[in-house]
Amino acid sequence: MKFAFILDPLDHIKAYKDSSVAMMREAQARGHEVWAIMRPSLAWRAGAVHAAASRLVVREDHLDWFEASVPEDAPLGAFDAVVMRQDPPFDMEYVAATWLLERAQAGGVRVFNDPRAVRDTSEKLAILEFPRLIPETLVAREPEALQAFIETVGDAILKPLDGMGGSQVFRVRRDDPNRNVIVETLTAHGVRTIMAQCFLPAIAQGDKRILLIGGEVVPFALARIPKPGETRGNLAAGGTGVAQPLGARDKEIAGHLAPILHARGLLLAGIDVIGDCLTEINVTSPTCFVEITQQTAFNVAGLFIDALERACAA
Repeated sequence: MKFAFILDPLDHIKAYKDSSVAMMREAQARGHEVWAIMRPSLAWRAGAVHAAASRLVVREDHLDWFEASVPEDAPLGAFDAVVMRQDPPFDMEYVAATWLLERAQAGGVRVFNDPRAVRDTSEKLAILEFPRLIPETLVAREPEALQAFIETVGDAILKPLDGMGGSQVFRVRRDDPNRNVIVETLTAHGVRTIMAQCFLPAIAQGDKRILLIGGEVVPFALARIPKPGETRGNLAAGGTGVAQPLGARDKEIAGHLAPILHARGLLLAGIDVIGDCLTEINVTSPTCFVEITQQTAFNVAGLFIDALERACAA
């Protein structure tokens, strides 16, 4: 089969830990062709969505990890599947890409994750569909409402709705002298909606990334443990990733979400769980394949390519 991956610029990818690279290595090892597309080249013309695509040879070397052919124009229908793996920010250009991919899908192209599902699943707000699974939460833009929430819970996490990697995530206590300016900055003085959640002390044991692939739950989570003096466990913020078997509550949350998200066309999702609470649902480019595989020998990329092959054969 021919699989096209929409990626960040290849020379910016850190192959030693990148989940997309793990996917491509696994696909190539099974004899599939692997192609790379840069999102800016997506275009509608002559009745179809096209892109500049390069055939890749993917190596095990983490520095010199790929060889790419000269990009050639191709309709997306030339591929058995197109896998959208570009990182956020989820801005209007990302949204435009989902619209184009949706047109390709309407023409018979298999696109994963489903572009409409990606567009409709806010990685922060999607948890609101499952209120019994989440911590005490407020979504608002009015500073007065946010201040009242902080006053009530006493210790809160505030974050923008479009961030990733722990960017602009603040812990704000009731007596924090910077409380007002943090609320003003995040809401742009009341014109930008943000999320506030009660602080979960269980973050000290890690922000657990649990992967859902093809409706199945990967049996290991990556607990991203904050470095000393931090409240963010994100690996991008210096957290340490420790793979561990799922606990009973992890299995309950993941088992509930896996079939629901899969039915919506989300072949791959990464849910974040702190303690007993669901905090995010990641659908754009979920990661942690490599860390889980290295620490447990469970072949996460293999499970993903299994699901991709099944989806293409359906």
